[in-house]
Amino acid sequence: MYYEGHGMLHAVYFSKSSLGEWRISYKNKYVETDTFELERKKNKIAFLPSAEGEPYATLVAFLLNTVRFGKPVKDSANTSIFEHAGRAFAATENHLPYEIDINNLSTLGPYNINGAWDQPFTSHPKKICGSGELVTMGTNIEKPHFVLGVISSDGERLLHKVDLKFEEGKLIHDIGVTAQYNIIMDYPLHFGLQRTILRKPWVPYIYTIFTMTTTSVGNMHTDLIIHNNVVMFLFRFIQNDMGGISRIGVMPRFGDADSIIWFDVENHCSYHLFNCFEDGNEVVIRGCRTLDSVLSSASHDDDKSKCSGRAFLQPDKNSEGFDPSVDGTLFSRPYEWRLNLKSGTTSEGYLTDEKVAMDFPVISEDFVGVKNKYGYAQVVDSVATSEIEQPQENKQLKSVEYHVLKDKTFCSGVQFVANENGIDEDDGWIITYVHDELTNVSQVYIIDAKRFAEEPYYLSDELRSLMLLVTGDS
Repeated sequence: MYYEGHGMLHAVYFSKSSLGEWRISYKNKYVETDTFELERKKNKIAFLPSAEGEPYATLVAFLLNTVRFGKPVKDSANTSIFEHAGRAFAATENHLPYEIDINNLSTLGPYNINGAWDQPFTSHPKKICGSGELVTMGTNIEKPHFVLGVISSDGERLLHKVDLKFEEGKLIHDIGVTAQYNIIMDYPLHFGLQRTILRKPWVPYIYTIFTMTTTSVGNMHTDLIIHNNVVMFLFRFIQNDMGGISRIGVMPRFGDADSIIWFDVENHCSYHLFNCFEDGNEVVIRGCRTLDSVLSSASHDDDKSKCSGRAFLQPDKNSEGFDPSVDGTLFSRPYEWRLNLKSGTTSEGYLTDEKVAMDFPVISEDFVGVKNKYGYAQVVDSVATSEIEQPQENKQLKSVEYHVLKDKTFCSGVQFVANENGIDEDDGWIITYVHDELTNVSQVYIIDAKRFAEEPYYLSDELRSLMLLVTGDS
């Protein structure tokens, strides 16, 4: 499973010579996490895979990994890259992020805010416009289940750390901010003992901290797990409850658990947000909404590939064999929640046409937490993006413009790079890695955001050949 692969960084460097000529170079390198170094020294994969499989098998893998290495899963650092205070970090949310030297991609070590942060760290922290402070969170299987933090603009101090007093561990992948508030997503993707008992698979993000000690029994020495809730600690896998309750919390920036105003919303299991902002008495949250988690249900283990494909496709309730627990449950579309702080009411609905799924959204970082106009996302239909047709105009929906890739060509998640001297929100470029499966050639696309549908800038043939080195460490 790709969830368990070590994170690899890819960097394209642009420099201008004294003659005004642009020079382009490329480098890739693994994030040298603690577990990467462990496996490199052994010169083999040491951790047992545990991201998917029969629950009892994954439980055994968790236990054996913990006994052998002191942790149940790898510190992969393979989910996201974020910047704060001029520093770059690679993150995945079961561990602290790792700081990276962007000049040579070397790993500088875990980032714990000078020892003040001892929790897991979200892959999607949010920088506050104006102050430059960073809002993060950590979710965990043991208490405290959800901790929120505010980091100083220089990255050296933890200004605020508070337990939001969740009753159980949940997989909450993203957090939002507005000018005044932190936005807490809460949906029923939770840990539960029944997941193993009912032989259900688990979602691969497990936030677990084991405390190990050595004790003597007669002449034997053994490692023991001394957590008070040891059985639950080992067996509580993550399970999404499609019949459960979802809510969104609005919390003052430096508030506590009691200061959160909660709003019940239609149940969902959404991973990524576009943006959040205040609009009069309302707080507006925009994200990509799905109904289920990223792994297929245990009831469909006999044909995972088929069920996974159906989950990503547009659901058709009139089709033969339609199964609401599978069909369209991962068909992700931009969605809006409006929470009225004065009346306590909510309104919500999809923002775009129902025919095209999209996820992994980004915006200009200069507009995080404030009202904005543009967002960029990756089309995630299981069919080629070349088959997209422009939908008929619907004034109740947001307009969507597509940059269509050629057949059998797919892109990674995109990044928006603002024009340093730009004024408009869309004054900048969309940058993404693109791979052509027919020619096995990868490229970097640079798309002018103001002319989004037009042809991108391609990098040179020399760089294209370098891009083929993505499977190695250079």
